Amino acid sequence: MSAPGIRPAVPGDRAAIRALLDQASLPVDDLDDAPVRFWVAEHGSRLTGAVGFEPYGAAALLRSLVVAPEARGQGLGSALVTTLEREARAAGIGQLVLLTQTARPLFEHLGYAVSPRETVPAAVRASAEFRHLCPASAVCMTRHLTADTRAPRNPP
Repeated sequence: MSAPGIRPAVPGDRAAIRALLDQASLPVDDLDDAPVRFWVAEHGSRLTGAVGFEPYGAAALLRSLVVAPEARGQGLGSALVTTLEREARAAGIGQLVLLTQTARPLFEHLGYAVSPRETVPAAVRASAEFRHLCPASAVCMTRHLTADTRAPRNPP
């Protein structure tokens, strides 16, 4: 499988993004209402991954990192997050926050740290994902974006 291209999502990608998220059992209930900016990985004419952020001032909620089962294990998730971090930093975002039940090792490798929910910005805590879409068992993680977010903080 050749490397997929990563690009900003366009409105016509929403159904495919939603299908990938549904397949991975990730929250989709608020996607039509939340101001999520998505980037997608495309292989041929098929989307094989997506990631988004939902901005709240200088912080943003990292939303919905998903990679199609057939594209996993090839570094696509890391590439999507690296792209998102670069774009978030360019948009003036200084902190990314996420909730995860399954991807903690990946995000730790990428430099995210476990954080108590009450320490994240109040606007992020007021999001639908924090209030009711993700279970209380989800781990909260944060990363402060610096001038260079390309390299993992904890190399393998």
